[in-house]
Amino acid sequence: MTRRVVVTGMSGITALGNDWQTIKTRMQAGETGIVRMSEWDGKYDLRTRLAAPVQGFSLKGQFNRKQLRSMGRVAQMAVAATDDALEMAGLRDDTAMFEGGRLGIAYGSSFGSTPPVLGFTRLMEHGDSNAITATSYIQMMSHTAAVNIGVLYGISGRIIPTSTACTSGSMGIGYAYEAIKFGKQDVMIAGGAEELCPTMVAVFDTLFATSVSNDAPDATPRPYDANRDGLVIGEGAGTLILEDYEHAKARGAKMYGEIVGFATNSDGAHVTQPAADKMGRALQQSLDDAGLSSNDIDIVNGHGTATDHGDLAESKATRTVFDRAVPIHTLKGHFGHSLGACGAVEAWLGLEMMHEGHFVPTANLKNVDPECADLDYIMGSERVMTAEHMMSNNFAFGGINTSLIFKRI
Repeated sequence: MTRRVVVTGMSGITALGNDWQTIKTRMQAGETGIVRMSEWDGKYDLRTRLAAPVQGFSLKGQFNRKQLRSMGRVAQMAVAATDDALEMAGLRDDTAMFEGGRLGIAYGSSFGSTPPVLGFTRLMEHGDSNAITATSYIQMMSHTAAVNIGVLYGISGRIIPTSTACTSGSMGIGYAYEAIKFGKQDVMIAGGAEELCPTMVAVFDTLFATSVSNDAPDATPRPYDANRDGLVIGEGAGTLILEDYEHAKARGAKMYGEIVGFATNSDGAHVTQPAADKMGRALQQSLDDAGLSSNDIDIVNGHGTATDHGDLAESKATRTVFDRAVPIHTLKGHFGHSLGACGAVEAWLGLEMMHEGHFVPTANLKNVDPECADLDYIMGSERVMTAEHMMSNNFAFGGINTSLIFKRI
């Protein structure tokens, strides 16, 4: 017997704000979080000068120095998003739940914080360990977000760290959903986070996959657009509180949506070149898990990185599975590609839009690339529609594919 899984809390940290009302207002005003990083000039040998940073973020005053010392920026953003999501769920101070073993964490990032790496580099190059502290590894390890969340709240349930690049956040949500669905946990903290670092940018810059529209930050990235010239790296965090339906109902919790389907697979073919057929297989498996047909999906939140190979493969996979021009949009025109955070942030904001029945257009999409498959791309203005089911898809280096399906409650 399987259990229903509902969302009882959600929050995030983004380049456009840290609460839905602020983010919605700014998106509706046509704003994006993309800026020109003038501080990179003359410092980093990068083609791009664009990013989507989170401005003015700090946890000082909210937690004490001892609590923060093991957290780099990525863990701090994960904790901030989680604290607000727990508050929304009415679980912020439920120590009995935290310590009882039935609440766990599935949370990911591509990497931990990068500044501590410098200390280890200095050791390797010069034999000097003076820059390494007792918390250097804790801050840089790939499971730093999950571990710091767990230690801060005294959580004794299972920990599932997901470090799968651009699917880290969506995979965290998916594995949390499965943990509850199959009775292993009653509540899960799920999501992903990533901090902005030139090293992350360099990964894509060396592949000529970044946007170089450096003097036009308001007009890039351009997902699915014929004139797109690459992605823009962002940062942030997103957290969902997932809960067994009966458990949530018994405590009178408000429910913001239900997860009804999840699938993940791998291409097994190429590290950086996506395979449309395996992408499509993940989408179909998610539908199968939900017991739905493609006609039941009202809108797709696409990955939409604004890269040539990625956009084409994704759109073709989507068209093959749906066999119709399903409505689709992506939020990466607004927030850039926040890597390990994107799937969680997109799930959170997608649920908010489902609740209100207003879906923002893909920012900067003006002329759909004729090579992209025939889909109903939301562009120009927001789409007012009632969506009972939303599919949210993410794809990562290594050919890792994820697909989540949410139901409106």
